[in-house]
Amino acid sequence: MEKLLWCFLVTISFSQAFVHEDMSKQAFVFPEESDTSYVSLEAESKKLLDAFTVCLYFYTDLSTIRDFSIFSYTTTKSTNDILLFWTKGEGYNFAVGGSEVFFRVSEIPEAPTHICGSWESATGIVELWINGKPMVRKSLQKGYTVGTNASIILGQEQDSYGGGFDWRQSLVGDIGNVNMWDFVLSREQINTVYFGRTLSPNVLNWHALRYEKQGSVFVKPELWS
Repeated sequence: MEKLLWCFLVTISFSQAFVHEDMSKQAFVFPEESDTSYVSLEAESKKLLDAFTVCLYFYTDLSTIRDFSIFSYTTTKSTNDILLFWTKGEGYNFAVGGSEVFFRVSEIPEAPTHICGSWESATGIVELWINGKPMVRKSLQKGYTVGTNASIILGQEQDSYGGGFDWRQSLVGDIGNVNMWDFVLSREQINTVYFGRTLSPNVLNWHALRYEKQGSVFVKPELWS
């Protein structure tokens, strides 16, 4: 009960400090390794998720150097209720409800990368799309439900609700165009998003984003348009 109360109070305090703005053509820049620099996002929808798609751009030169977090979504159910993560030498790590699968990639080209990850509870099917192209489908957490009142963090991987950061997992580079839906996007919809057209996201919306920056994080024009 005390843990739930603490998470509720943290969520309320975050909501009062959040900026709400259209981030079109902008990106968050993380210029240095840190365990104190990150961006918190507030979801438009607070409901449980039995499916989702999250899409974003990121740009970094870390892929052959070390691991780093791409998208961290923590709830009181699991610190890795949704996680997109790069593991050096293995590839993309996609976690739901604390369980994970790997999509094998040796390295990320030193260029802006568009990534979309989706999952559905009914089948457990996980899809990962890189620059508009699908990787082999995998299965994860069939029948699971992603929790609510999430702490959503860019730039760091959460080992506890809203914290537990490690600079060795921090992102150094740019991240932007972060959008999330409470359903699985079709191939046609993924392509629509990849080519920069609007598709009315209902969990996170880059054109009406609620966020809070902490530490050495800057908003600059995006590099991928």
